[in-house]
Formats: sequence, structure tokens, C-alpha cells
Amino acid sequence: MKQNQNSRRVNKIAREKLASILLFEVSDPDLALVTLTSVEVSVDKSVLKAYVSCDKESYDKVLAALGRARGRVRSLLGHALGWRVTPELIFQIDTTADEAERIARALENVPSTLAVEKDEEGYPVGSSAGDAPSGDGEGE
Repeated sequence: MKQNQNSRRVNKIAREKLASILLFEVSDPDLALVTLTSVEVSVDKSVLKAYVSCDKESYDKVLAALGRARGRVRSLLGHALGWRVTPELIFQIDTTADEAERIARALENVPSTLAVEKDEEGYPVGSSAGDAPSGDGEGE
């Protein structure tokens, strides 16, 4: 979605109010280690998409807990924002942190073949035909 100064300001206000509500007003233990990563509010302010981050193993529990708390959170958010319309809440799991961790682990385990110097066509440089195994075994 294209952002302008007004939509960034609206998103920031909604994120701050929603984060405060999730932190201080909702006392569900399944939401204890949930982080609100971003918020997108539609242009007409009727829909609010909230992206949350949590442990990979607790995606289902967190979505279920957010579903149970949706009505109360929406009511509190409507009072806190004071907009003409109280937005419909849509909660989604933000998997960006999990993907970044997966990529970091993959980069730590670099195969040894990547360290071999290669020419512009991708073939190893410096190996001659005499260095290559002949393929006919040890019985020469």
C-alpha cells in the first residue's frame, strides 16, 4: 500500500494505542510474549491489519488468543482512537523474524566448495587434468 505522511501518522497512532492495549489491558497468558511489529490502517479507517511476532511454535495459540480478545481490544481501541469509525481488526503473524533467522543460519553453514576460486564460467581455477581423479580405481 502506498504511504503518504497522513497514512504513516495514522498507522503510528493506531500502533501505539493498540500496543498499549495489548500490553496493559489484555491479560491472556498466551499473549505474554507477543510483539506488535506493524499496523496498516485502510484509507477510510474501517480496517486495521495488525502484524504480530511470536515464537514459531506458538502461532496457533497466539492467533486463537487474539481471536478471543478481538472484541474487547476493538472496543478499547475505538475509545482510545476517537475516530468516527472503529476499525475491524485483522491479526496476522509476521514471519519476517523467522525468515531472517533461517537465512542467518544458512549463511553460517557455507559449503566449502564456495571458497574455491572459480573462473567467469563457474569452473574451478588452478586444477589441472593431472590433479583430477582418473575414475578407474586404484589398480594402475
